[in-house]
Amino acid sequence: MAALTADMIKELRERTGVGMGKCKEALEQANGNMDLAIENLRKSGMASAVKKEGRSTNEGMITSALNGPTVAVVEVNAETDFVVKNDRFQDFLKAVAEEVAATHPANLAAFLQQPYSKDKGLTVDQYRATMVQTIGENIQIRRIEIFKKSPSKSIGVYSHLGGKILTLVEIEGSDKEEELAKAIAMHVAATAPDYLKPEEVPADILEKEKEIVRSQIQGKPANMIDKIVEGKMNSYYDQVCLTRQKYIRDDSKTIQDLVNEASKKSGKLLTLKRFIRWSVGQ
Repeated sequence: MAALTADMIKELRERTGVGMGKCKEALEQANGNMDLAIENLRKSGMASAVKKEGRSTNEGMITSALNGPTVAVVEVNAETDFVVKNDRFQDFLKAVAEEVAATHPANLAAFLQQPYSKDKGLTVDQYRATMVQTIGENIQIRRIEIFKKSPSKSIGVYSHLGGKILTLVEIEGSDKEEELAKAIAMHVAATAPDYLKPEEVPADILEKEKEIVRSQIQGKPANMIDKIVEGKMNSYYDQVCLTRQKYIRDDSKTIQDLVNEASKKSGKLLTLKRFIRWSVGQ
């Protein structure tokens, strides 16, 4: 048997797209014969899965998983909605979310390369490749994010359109406000705000909006222009900033009013800290 080298394993990885661990195993079983190792990988289905990975993945599903104080949000994509509805795909999605919640990876790249806890012989990415072969479509883990609960924080999660949209809202100040956080997350799914509050709108975006307003009021008296711009910008904030939006279940209140009412009722200072709104392929 030819002595295995890191370069041989790397070459097999580059030629097949299969993970390093499996390439090493294939070379060992083939006594170092590169062509035989490739043939064996193809026979096992590992290499053929790689061919599918060039296909576009425009469908998918987003889910969340809870492990102790950790909430994980994950999006996994496939080629067709038919496969997304498949039980095996959904089981894979659930397994990935649970893995993220349990292991707290630093980022997606690190997550893909870490050992899969239910089969230490595979990395997460190799586990994904086995699902490509099993299901017969390209499957990609598109993004992950981790949120931490604490005694001073409430997190609400809302899934919409069968996992096509998922929203999450964090409220600082109490861990007893999950119902409020979920109600606001439902609002976020419907209204799709761009920013949490006016202070978070980037300066270049603000200037662009002001320029648009000024172009619409040319010819107005100079002493009126600033007031008109201010009024138009307030209307803009009401549309794109979550705290300024009218609550979809009671348009007599803004979202900030809703939080203020809950704060007064609980006797604790509650602050809307952040939100996400993921939609498949976004």
